[in-house]
Amino acid sequence: METKKPHAVCVPLPTQGHVTPLLMLAKLLHLKGFHITFVHTEYNHRRLVRSRGPEAVEGLPDFRFATIPDGLPPSDADATQDPASICYSTMTTCLPHLKKLLRELNGTGAAGVPPVTCVVADNVTSFSVDAAAELGVPCALFWTASAAGYMGYCNFRFLMDKGIAPLKDEAQRRNGYLETPVPDAPGMSQRMRLRDFPSFICTTDRGDVMQNFLLHEVERTGRAAAVIVNTLDELERPALDAMRAVLPPTCRVYTIGPLHLLQQEQLLPGIRASLWREDRSCLEWLDGREPGSVVYVNFGSITTMSGEELVEFAWGLANSGHPFLWIVRKDLLAAKKDDDAAVRLPPEFVEATKGRCLLASWCEQEAVLQHPALGVFLTHCGWNSTFVAISAGLPMLCWPFFAEQQTNSRYACLDDEWGVGLEVGDEVRREVVESRIRAAMGGDDDGGNRLRRKAAEWKEMSARAAAGRSMANLDSLINDVLMQPPPKPAIPDSSSPCLEYEWNTSGLSL
Repeated sequence: METKKPHAVCVPLPTQGHVTPLLMLAKLLHLKGFHITFVHTEYNHRRLVRSRGPEAVEGLPDFRFATIPDGLPPSDADATQDPASICYSTMTTCLPHLKKLLRELNGTGAAGVPPVTCVVADNVTSFSVDAAAELGVPCALFWTASAAGYMGYCNFRFLMDKGIAPLKDEAQRRNGYLETPVPDAPGMSQRMRLRDFPSFICTTDRGDVMQNFLLHEVERTGRAAAVIVNTLDELERPALDAMRAVLPPTCRVYTIGPLHLLQQEQLLPGIRASLWREDRSCLEWLDGREPGSVVYVNFGSITTMSGEELVEFAWGLANSGHPFLWIVRKDLLAAKKDDDAAVRLPPEFVEATKGRCLLASWCEQEAVLQHPALGVFLTHCGWNSTFVAISAGLPMLCWPFFAEQQTNSRYACLDDEWGVGLEVGDEVRREVVESRIRAAMGGDDDGGNRLRRKAAEWKEMSARAAAGRSMANLDSLINDVLMQPPPKPAIPDSSSPCLEYEWNTSGLSL
């Protein structure tokens, strides 16, 4: 008799930075023999079809896509949804829809669709744990950011208990208060400042949606059977040790990074994560450049900036004298998200950089970051971008936007942590951008050699982990968690159509 494949249902938070790594993990599980159902929201499903055609969601007989609603008003905009809105909506509306999908997958009886045996979900879709519990299958949560970022969120209560947060008034954003040292936060660098914790703590509003959402999600992590982290043990050992200390013994931590290095080129190349159409000309343009000569600029899928900041970055890049590839999303400008940011660049800038600059709306970032022509990466410090750059041995210039990007930036720029970056500073100034580029691309006098040496060390460690330990950890996850019944004690009953969440002055409660 033919043995049916194990069936993993994969549930990402529906934003680009979360879809990308979970799809990588899903493809690896498929390689290991799993039938995969990957769950997009209806909004993202439509975006994929518009940007890349129906083939983007066709899948394969044993790698299928499904959809659930995200709870927000219908929209066909080709842009990232508001983070607070999508996080709150998925948390409060998606549980019954996922339960319904799981029941349907188990009840189809369709040829080639085995029963669901596990759920692998984004750590910030913890409602998936409740849906898996109802079905009686294990759920592993995938923390798609850094381990340091996880501990940054875990320390929100620590900062509140010490009276450091929330902010007393808006003036504390400008009067130097954010520079307050926090040397004793569990699991964190002793050189942390308040400004280096995930940005949602720096608010005067104790009812802030994102602050309470992240605190709620990390505090529910222990309900899962395991937590998967796309990181390198050597890179984040103190934070990983702290994660294991705060989680119950029934919830094990598995490191499987760098995840992108475990992806063979032939591994389902037609199944891609990008919600935007990628511009292949970026790689062709890089092919004609000298090794280590190009500045690559990409602020990710969510970052927005003012027109003034756009111009300051532009002239800093132009005045550096180096060739550069700059990803300028259509919705990069904060004031006019329906405008094309590229057309707001001064014509003098376009003329001054002719022949040594390429502007594109999106690209295949993993391939770009590993291209030998790159010399430095100007980044928002999202974890996907940061970790791929670290594992590629690429120094970084850091301009974090929100969330745990501030934490990643701090670790990247500390010599006694990752030691691969330089800060651009909150207020963008063209002369600072220029000087940081020249320093990172220069020799020992400017610190460039030091950054490159440290980056090269992380590149070597990343390659070693990908060649052995990380795949072994993935095998352990499969054998010890995904192929086993859920751990006891069981999750508290959640038989109601949807868990009820209530906002109050002390935050989020169940």
